[in-house]
Amino acid sequence: MIKNYIKIAWRNLKRNKTYAAISVIGLALGITCGILIFTLITYHLSFDTFHRNSNRIYKLYTEWHEEEVNKAGAVPQPLGKAFRNDFSLSEKTARVINFHDNLITITKGNVVKKFREEQGVAFTEPEYFDILNFPLLKGDKKTVLVQPNEAIVTEKIAHKYFGDDNAIGKVIRLDNKLNFTITGILKDLPANTDRKQEIYVSYSNMDQYTDKEREGNWGGVYSGSQAFTLLKPNVTVAQAESGLAELVKKHFTGRDLKVWRFKLQPIADMHFNPDLGGYADKKYLWALFFIGVFLIITACVNFVNLATAQALNRSKEVGIRKVLGSLPHQLFWQFIAETALITIVAVIVAVCLSLLALPAINNLFHSQMAFNGQELTVFIVIISLVVIFLSGSYPGLVLARFQPILALKSKLSQKHVGGFSLRRILVVTQFSISQVLIIGTIIIVSQLHYSQTTDLGFDKDAVLLLPLPQNDKVKLSTMKNRINEVQGVEKVSYCYGAPASHSNNTTGFNYDNRPEEEHWSINTKAGDENYISTFGVKLVAGRNLFKADTVREFLVNETFARKLNLKPQDVIGKTLSVNGKSVTAPIVGVMKDFYNYSLHTEISPVCIYIAPDSYSSLAIKMNMRNAKVSLASFEKIWSETFPDELYSYKFLDDSIREFYEMDNIQLKLVEAFACIAIVIGCLGLYGLVSFMAVRKTKEIGVRKVLGANISHVLWLFGKEFSFLLLIAFVIAAPLAWWAMHNYLQDFKYRISIGPGIFLISILSTFIIAAVTVGYRSITAALANPVKSLRSE
Repeated sequence: MIKNYIKIAWRNLKRNKTYAAISVIGLALGITCGILIFTLITYHLSFDTFHRNSNRIYKLYTEWHEEEVNKAGAVPQPLGKAFRNDFSLSEKTARVINFHDNLITITKGNVVKKFREEQGVAFTEPEYFDILNFPLLKGDKKTVLVQPNEAIVTEKIAHKYFGDDNAIGKVIRLDNKLNFTITGILKDLPANTDRKQEIYVSYSNMDQYTDKEREGNWGGVYSGSQAFTLLKPNVTVAQAESGLAELVKKHFTGRDLKVWRFKLQPIADMHFNPDLGGYADKKYLWALFFIGVFLIITACVNFVNLATAQALNRSKEVGIRKVLGSLPHQLFWQFIAETALITIVAVIVAVCLSLLALPAINNLFHSQMAFNGQELTVFIVIISLVVIFLSGSYPGLVLARFQPILALKSKLSQKHVGGFSLRRILVVTQFSISQVLIIGTIIIVSQLHYSQTTDLGFDKDAVLLLPLPQNDKVKLSTMKNRINEVQGVEKVSYCYGAPASHSNNTTGFNYDNRPEEEHWSINTKAGDENYISTFGVKLVAGRNLFKADTVREFLVNETFARKLNLKPQDVIGKTLSVNGKSVTAPIVGVMKDFYNYSLHTEISPVCIYIAPDSYSSLAIKMNMRNAKVSLASFEKIWSETFPDELYSYKFLDDSIREFYEMDNIQLKLVEAFACIAIVIGCLGLYGLVSFMAVRKTKEIGVRKVLGANISHVLWLFGKEFSFLLLIAFVIAAPLAWWAMHNYLQDFKYRISIGPGIFLISILSTFIIAAVTVGYRSITAALANPVKSLRSE
């Protein structure tokens, strides 16, 4: 019987190739999205879940309770040690200090190899590897990183540096400062971890590397300073955070007692908490989940629309089968077999499409996602069964309940193949989803365009940033003079970083010799006297900094004056003390506000001062017409100045673009899903117009006999779909407004959602629908009325 069902199903599909192709395409697109979204969600949910006792592993983080509550996924360097020594709440606690873009030098005889490690190096306490599950393949776990000047690296790094040679005992040099001997080899890190460092060195070399004593510095938080703890089984988070509160009372005084807080973050939350540096946000995973569900449902709806439209064409076949003794359940299962055949073909196509699309998605997310065979197989089986019964049940029941006499006499009508209202509802649902995605795409594109073209308050174009590995004043002065002589160079400035940067320093401050610090922080930036002219920052009051070799003056921005409830000119001449009053100088100028972070974040109070010891970049404003010659000259001069270093450079506009990397990823995903939703929606629309064309065969014939022209017949179809699209728009517009209003809340500076966006959406939908409906409508309008009437 099953063999017979499949054979008949195959013959029906061969006879109706267009119907079969459209059904397969619609289901394949929906299932492809389902497979990719399932893979994406399971990949992100798996992050750092492989550690033993992961439910007891926490990362410590900092909160500052000022005018607002600010958070950082980092802590003062002494905190981890104090928590470990002062309390018996944890089995293990370890500190790890991360640095990025480090230079690693390997020397073998006269051969010197240099490697720039973007993920950098981590100064790590040995207990770190007792807390997190990163297996050691070579070396003694009890002794690695216990002594100074030791390093452990991953298999990948060992092979990169030393090929097939044994890396144990080999020496690496970090940033031309310290040598480390490799004493252990780690198994390569899994793709689903946020711990990306592949080189770990002895924590005891930390102060030697930075040339600073940090063990007693409770008031500073470096973004790479982290601490992990494995709590004892009977210890609660509340107990641990109570202990951290005791440390605040012990090591802070005055107003800081109310400002500073230390908390615990579960390791499972690290990947999903953007406030603490997490990569993803669970609300976007939920959004993807629902998009996937809706796309699969709309694909099933298309199948139902097309199948019921085809039902009238198969009425005589069903009538004959019933007369010959077929029972309703046999007809039902025959159609389910037909649906299963289409679904199996669609699943095969979907798997192939998913395999083709996965590399592009990995490239988009900079990830290493792979299909998990067992989980994915279960998912595909479940989704196939759901699609078969969701798509096949309704058309199967419609066919099974045909009356044989009416079927053989061709007397079946709309009411016998299912209500037209149901299909209207389904098409409205499809296009509501499509219009929500279209509106979302337009708003995200508009916001990103605004972010990347709005006046940032400084000039980001044609500004090159060169790193400064050393702060040798003689070398830097000579290099600056040489670069100034290069053709095409307009301005040159030494600085810590650009006006808007990923790396920022924030500190408390005292204004005008007031005894207490203000209740908000200031963003400090080191730059020389050419800083504001190189970056095109404008002054609104006072003057620029004079040339100096130490901190003698400050520039502040308008926000600084505004938060003090003062006019810009009123702060000129007043003293400003930063970094715990270690630096005090008068304010000599007020700058026009510029965005010192991305548009996601509010403009902060900013001060700029001359501090040669803090310079880490050389900013060059250049004429891009001579770019090729200039860049070659910069590399030559830089390499001669720092012969032991590895040359690199970055344009400022590329750095600014990185602020919106996740937004661009979201945009590409929404664009892709919007296109797929539109395609699936158009297939559904084609199904509905096919149903209408069959249902209105006699009506169209009568109208043409009575003198109706093609335009009148086309309007017969057009008015129906115009009405449905308007209803879809009325439903989609408020939903899209609500969703995108919430999306835009992530930007402190954002576009407004105007009527033009909704107008573009409805017009584009009408155009797409007109093209879709047009072909089938014109075919129906051009049909011979004699044949149409004879069919009745």
